[in-house]
Amino acid sequence: MPPSDLAPNAPWIDRHDALVEWLAPIGPGAVVGLDTEFMRRNTFYPQLALLQLAYDGQYALIDPLAVPFGDTLARTFTAQPVVTVMHSAGEDLEALSPHLPEGPHTLFDTQIAAAYVGMGLGISYRALVAELVGDELDKGETRSDWLQRPLTESQKRYAALDVVHLHPVHAILAERLAQRDRTAWHAEDCARMKRRASQRDGDPQPQRGFKPAAEWSPERQALLRRVLRWRDATARTLDKPRSWLLEDAHALDLVDKPATSLGALEERTRGTRALRSQQRSELFDVLQRPVEPEDIEATAPVVGHPFGDAKRAINDMRTAVDEIATQLDLPAGLLCSRRSLEEFVMSGGAWPEALEGWRRDVLHERLSSLLPG
Repeated sequence: MPPSDLAPNAPWIDRHDALVEWLAPIGPGAVVGLDTEFMRRNTFYPQLALLQLAYDGQYALIDPLAVPFGDTLARTFTAQPVVTVMHSAGEDLEALSPHLPEGPHTLFDTQIAAAYVGMGLGISYRALVAELVGDELDKGETRSDWLQRPLTESQKRYAALDVVHLHPVHAILAERLAQRDRTAWHAEDCARMKRRASQRDGDPQPQRGFKPAAEWSPERQALLRRVLRWRDATARTLDKPRSWLLEDAHALDLVDKPATSLGALEERTRGTRALRSQQRSELFDVLQRPVEPEDIEATAPVVGHPFGDAKRAINDMRTAVDEIATQLDLPAGLLCSRRSLEEFVMSGGAWPEALEGWRRDVLHERLSSLLPG
C-alpha cells in the first residue's frame, strides 16, 4: 500500500485569537480528534511542541511555543461534554497536563478500543488506520525535531495526517464496541488513564517497583518510600529527569547503607547532574530524619518475587485469567496483568486497584478461590 496522498488543509495557528476562533464552534456533544507532538530533552515533563486538532472536517496545527493557552483548552475540552478522540493517549495527556490538568471531559482512546474489539493489544495508529480506513500513513517524521521552528512542510503534513483519520476510526470502533457490549468497559479504562495522567504528586507508593527491597524491614521500606517521593517531587520542581537527582541503584544503596555525614553523601553521589548542594542537603535530611510509626503505616509493603505456594497460585490464576479472557473474547493482558496477580497474591489477598470496576465483577470470585491457604 503506497503512503497516503492526502494533503489536508491544516492552518498553522500561532495566535491566541486565531485559536479561540477555531475552537468556537465546538460545543457540548462534539467529537474532536486530538494528537500532540512532544519531546523530552533533559526534562522531567515532556515538552509540548505541537497540538493537532480535527473537528467537523476541519484540521488545525497549533503552535504551543507561540500561543498562550491559558484556560482556553480547558474551556473547550474539560468544562463541556466533548468527546476527545486520541490514540494511546497516556503520554499525550501528560504533555497536555499543564493546560488540561483534569484531562478531557470524555476520552475515547482508539488503541484501547481496538483491543476490546479483537484487534490485539498495543496496535499502532498506523496499523489501525491501514486496517480500518485503508490508508497508509507515512512514518518518515517519527523521530523528527518537533521543537524546531519553522517546521518543514513534511512535518506539518505528517502531523496533520495523525488526526485526519481519527473521526472515521472512532466511528468504526464505537460501533464495534456497542456490538460487543463493551462501551462501558472501554469508558472505564479511559477514565482510569485520565486519572493516572492527572496525578500531580506522582505515584504515592513508588517503593513497590523496587523488588530488591521486599526483604527489608518495614522501617527501611518506609525510608525508601520517603527518598523516592522526595526525588519525584524535586525532579518535578526542577523539571529534570529523576535519574539526574538519584539513580535507582543509588537510592537503594543510600537507604540500605545511609551516609553518616553530608560529606560522605557528597562523595557517594559525586557526578550526579542535578544534585547540587541544596538538593544534597535536603536529601541528607530526608535520610537522617527518624522513621515514625505513621510513616510505616502509610507504606505499602514491597512485593517480592513469588515462590512456592505463591508462585503456584499465580500460575493457577494466570490459567484462570486465560480461560475467562477466552470466554469474553478479550486479550488476556487486557483483562489482567501478571503484575496485578503478583500484587494480589503477595499482599495476602488485597484486591489491586488496577482490577477494580468491571474486572472485579468478572475476576474476584474465581481468583480469590485460588489464593494459597
